[in-house]
Amino acid sequence: MSNIKEEIKYLAESIKDKIIQWRRRIHEYPELSSEEYRTSEFVADKLEEFGVDKVIRNFGGTTAVVGIIKGQEDITVALRADMDALPMEEKTGKEYSSKIKGVMHSCGHDAHTAMLLGAAKVLVQIKDRLKGNVKLIFQPCEERQDCRGARTLVQKGVLKDPDVSAIFGLHVFPELPAGVFGTKEGHFLASSDVFRIKIIGKGTHASRPHKGVDPVLVSAQVINALHHIVSRKVDPLHPAVLTIGKIKGGYAENIIPEVVEMEGTVRTLSLDLRDMIPVWMEDTIKGVTSAYGARYEFSFKEGNPPVINDRLTTRFTFSMLKDLFGDDRVVELENPTMGGEDFSEYLMKVPGTFIRLGIRNEKKGITAPLHSPIFDVDEDVLPDGSSALAYLAYKWLEEHS
Repeated sequence: MSNIKEEIKYLAESIKDKIIQWRRRIHEYPELSSEEYRTSEFVADKLEEFGVDKVIRNFGGTTAVVGIIKGQEDITVALRADMDALPMEEKTGKEYSSKIKGVMHSCGHDAHTAMLLGAAKVLVQIKDRLKGNVKLIFQPCEERQDCRGARTLVQKGVLKDPDVSAIFGLHVFPELPAGVFGTKEGHFLASSDVFRIKIIGKGTHASRPHKGVDPVLVSAQVINALHHIVSRKVDPLHPAVLTIGKIKGGYAENIIPEVVEMEGTVRTLSLDLRDMIPVWMEDTIKGVTSAYGARYEFSFKEGNPPVINDRLTTRFTFSMLKDLFGDDRVVELENPTMGGEDFSEYLMKVPGTFIRLGIRNEKKGITAPLHSPIFDVDEDVLPDGSSALAYLAYKWLEEHS
């Protein structure tokens, strides 16, 4: 075929059954963050089978796999997929449901990995026409912030040797119709930080509350006060979320305990606001606990920075996806969302764009949100994801070599 666009689409569509098979195999055997041993081995074996020029297993001492397809010039573009699953029980009832109890691919990382494998196979078949190198990054530990998947890989040099000039990533999205691509320039996703609070009181019998300091009561007041930060301290034009998702304390109905512990998350789009919220939080906690005679411990851990799509690569993305699929299947998303993604770590170092691929198909009953126990993917879109990644890589190298 003389038309590279049509050739890439044809090659991806010709392996549709394989891409679906890869996705289902990964889905059946999901692995938690930093435990992607079976998935990593499967990916590396496939890349070697395809003929990828260089395959690095356990990159940087992690479960990451990095593949390099060598082209004609020194310029390099990167494509990234994440591989980890979530600690939850699947309830889809599908024949390819998770075979690992309490672990499920409910965020689509199985689809991301399968689509990047598809793109790799396509790119190997047109390698003689690549104007530069394509680096394939199969990343572990996107879901768990404490192991810092993307940040670790960046620190280990995943964007070096050869140096990456731009990076693209793709995430399935159940709020867009199946086969529709969406992205936007600038702020796309929020930072995702976590905090822990310990309220320390004085335990006593429940019938004698005046003899102790009730950390349950103090915690209730702290929670109420913290939720006023976003509504009263933050400019309403600057999005922010503060959520307490876990609280633990107490032994029995007739005991006032000594300690109550809480955990939560903060999401913002502004780096300045991101710095201020923990200060306001501690001031609030300190004031409330002091008023009730309690003590506190507070820790705030920065997670992923906001995902901020580069202007140049995003305009390029819109142009290429419209060229590949037509204007009606590519939308410019109006607003960012407050979800987080560690793809931001790559964007802190090199220009790039994060893209959403719609998977919603009401006729097939595929409508569940991300992180749902009944989440599933419209598998008919998987070759489109592979085509998109392969075409973006090919055209970026062609236009920047």
